[in-house]
Amino acid sequence: MEFSPHFGEALAYATQLHSKQIRKGTEIPYISHLLAVSSIALENGADEETAIAAILHDAVEDQGGKSTAEAIRLRFGNKVADIVQACSDTDAIPKPPWRKRKEDYLAHLQTASREALLVSASDKLHNSRAILADQRQLGSRIWDRFTGGREGSLWYYRSLVTIFRERFAKLDPEHLSLIDELERVVSEIERLAE
Repeated sequence: MEFSPHFGEALAYATQLHSKQIRKGTEIPYISHLLAVSSIALENGADEETAIAAILHDAVEDQGGKSTAEAIRLRFGNKVADIVQACSDTDAIPKPPWRKRKEDYLAHLQTASREALLVSASDKLHNSRAILADQRQLGSRIWDRFTGGREGSLWYYRSLVTIFRERFAKLDPEHLSLIDELERVVSEIERLAE
């Protein structure tokens, strides 16, 4: 696949938006997560617009809400903007309560596009890998980082696996290995959390 200049523009824009942001509980620049999500999506069949959306997937949720969504639509088009919006659990500022946001997001995944599911599953795989690595290092202290705590986080990730497996089986069975990997990581997180 040959990339257009839009890919580089999206990377520069994401770097600008997230320049002061770090990964939760670490000193890791947030852009590393966005690059990883785009990489996972590309390795699982993403086209350029979906890869751009993967780079921008947290922009609306974390960096400006509706105004950022509008800017993405103007700069990168409807498909990218629609995927980013579909991967955002809220565009409201301030954010609604954690549990309500997660329940609404899980319900939304039942009708999300194949591209939005691919970006979301790539995001959750990278997040769960980071949780597992930190869990091995920090033990149960890892759950202090998360609004949902241990129980809420475990519920959320197991629910994601269930929904992704069902939806990928129908829309993208060729890339079910992505969900297999997510399930392996989530199962290991659950095992260590016991």
